[in-house]
Amino acid sequence: MTPADVSDEAYLLDVREPDEWTAGHAPGAHHVPMMEIPARMAEVPTDREVVVVCRSGGRSGQVVSYLMGNGWDNVRNLDGGMKSWAASGREVVAENGQPARVI
Repeated sequence: MTPADVSDEAYLLDVREPDEWTAGHAPGAHHVPMMEIPARMAEVPTDREVVVVCRSGGRSGQVVSYLMGNGWDNVRNLDGGMKSWAASGREVVAENGQPARVI
């Protein structure tokens, strides 16, 4: 799925590490680091589209496979991750008062 394919209604699940999230993420995204997914799967909706994102698409692809193996059929990987999100002109916000960036 490309950044242009992500609807405003989609649940954007950012699985990057806390420092990556703080530096820059999509507005309205939900942060659950990849290693916390098994313990926090109940937070991932089953009733609407879920788009999983990391920096470049590798970690999020693993999370999509994991969730699908555990019964989710509504999860998609964001091709190219936050790098492609930012490059496509989609908004990126920071949590630390600094200009938003993808690290």
